[in-house]
Amino acid sequence: MQKMKRLSVLLLVTIVFTACGEYQKVLNKGTVDEQYKMATDLYEQGKYNKAIQLFEKVIPKYQRKPQMERIQFMIANANYKTKNYDLASYYFNRFIGNYPNSSKIEEASFLAAHSYYLSSPKSNRDQADTEKALNAFQGFIDKYPNSDKLAEANKYYDELSKRLEKKAFDNAKLYYKTEHYKAAIVALDTFLEDNFGTIYKEDAMAYKFLASYELAMKSVDYKKEKRINDAILTHQRFEKSFPTSTRIKEFAGLVENLQKELKLLKKQQEKFKTNGL
Repeated sequence: MQKMKRLSVLLLVTIVFTACGEYQKVLNKGTVDEQYKMATDLYEQGKYNKAIQLFEKVIPKYQRKPQMERIQFMIANANYKTKNYDLASYYFNRFIGNYPNSSKIEEASFLAAHSYYLSSPKSNRDQADTEKALNAFQGFIDKYPNSDKLAEANKYYDELSKRLEKKAFDNAKLYYKTEHYKAAIVALDTFLEDNFGTIYKEDAMAYKFLASYELAMKSVDYKKEKRINDAILTHQRFEKSFPTSTRIKEFAGLVENLQKELKLLKKQQEKFKTNGL
């Protein structure tokens, strides 16, 4: 029994080494046709990393040949399967550009978009791939409205939109956190205009009021009256939009400070008028 086990292990090792030896032989010294055949076989067996190396060898020799359509799709999908999403999106997009009438074009379009999606970062990092994924999914949704992948594409599109929305809000909020209050007000206004119905509307309007408050209270006298009135108006809009917000009570003291500062400012102005200054 023990002898049989040893023989089985030895046979398995021999097969593995023979297969590896054959692969290296074809990879390094095989003809283009041999490399193409082995690449295709390995791809169909799910041995994608080895298939990719062979496909990269044969691509230059198969340019403008009928097999190239199949090769471009397989190398794109092999990279997708091995989580090389940057390369996958690159090859899928080449396939889409080169073979717009292919029977695989719908699948390639979805997988290109999904490759961008899978390589896109969280909302606190650069969102270039997120933008690419959004555009790719939008293109897929527009072009294939009857696709069985439509619901999935819409789901990813919504998720990516929310990710960009959060990034935009975080960027606007950062101006407030770093005490750039004028820039914060502009950025928050832009965010609200660009993201109508956003889930961050209450937070954005709250931060706009806080930025307006700080800007008003820290202004030089000749700019203070207008900025105080702007801050009070911003609060009124917030209160009207969110009458049950927990922030109403929190902001009451700040509004009171603004009103007191406005009264004091007006008294000073009256005093200057009375004294002829």
